[in-house]
Amino acid sequence: MTNRKALGRGLSALIPDVPAESQRPQDSIQFIRVDRIRPNPFQPREAFDAEKLAELANSIAEKGVVQPITVRRHEGSFQLIAGERRFRCVRDLGIKEIPAYIIDVDSDEEMMELSIIENIHREDLNPIDIANSYRRLVEECHLTQEQVAQKVGKDRATIANFLRLLKLPRPIQESAQSGDLSMGHARALLAIDRVEDQLELWKKILKSKLSVRQVEHAVQKLNKKPKIEPEKKNPSAYFADIEDRLRKRMATKVKIKSKTSGGSIEIIYFDDDDLDRLTNIILGE
Repeated sequence: MTNRKALGRGLSALIPDVPAESQRPQDSIQFIRVDRIRPNPFQPREAFDAEKLAELANSIAEKGVVQPITVRRHEGSFQLIAGERRFRCVRDLGIKEIPAYIIDVDSDEEMMELSIIENIHREDLNPIDIANSYRRLVEECHLTQEQVAQKVGKDRATIANFLRLLKLPRPIQESAQSGDLSMGHARALLAIDRVEDQLELWKKILKSKLSVRQVEHAVQKLNKKPKIEPEKKNPSAYFADIEDRLRKRMATKVKIKSKTSGGSIEIIYFDDDDLDRLTNIILGE
């Protein structure tokens, strides 16, 4: 991506009390009408806690909006970038205007990136939501893990550890999203190779309320168990079985000649009529 003027400053593009020298002349804070604000089409969070929304609404009703929302000018009105919960509360309370930090965002891709970064920093997100936010920055905004780390103020190893959580089976991810499973529990389960073992230990965690330390010990014991190698087929018995099935089907002698790579099937016929008969069987005629 090119021309990332807003994104180059990271969260300073979204927070109104950044140092004056880092603000661009076209950025400003204004009171704008709520009915002129359109929702963020790139909102990275789908669900909002109803109880927390109610608490925020009570706070706004009593003290007003302390922290302005962030918007961009878009098609004659404004489009929300950050502050979805404040915007919803103000709208539901019937307040006509809201303080907004207006920034210049040149493209939808820049807006998506700003929305995701703001969401990571401002919301009390669970590990999976954070991991999905990092994934979107990598896949949809075309950033490297190192670039993501720089933009959100984390080290690259932290980004990588969160992204690894998305390799867990979906039921385990859902437990982490709901709060039944902590980041520590989820990371411990990643050390298990087999999905079946991950799910089995996950069920024990929920049923017995195992601590992270207990899970780590369980994982260590599980990984020390000798792995049972799958039973290998006996080549001679395998080919003999196929030869027998072909012999019964074709009513003649059949021989399989196996090589290191591939092989051949030898079908014996006794005269021209027998060859015609075998040909009809093979061609299904």
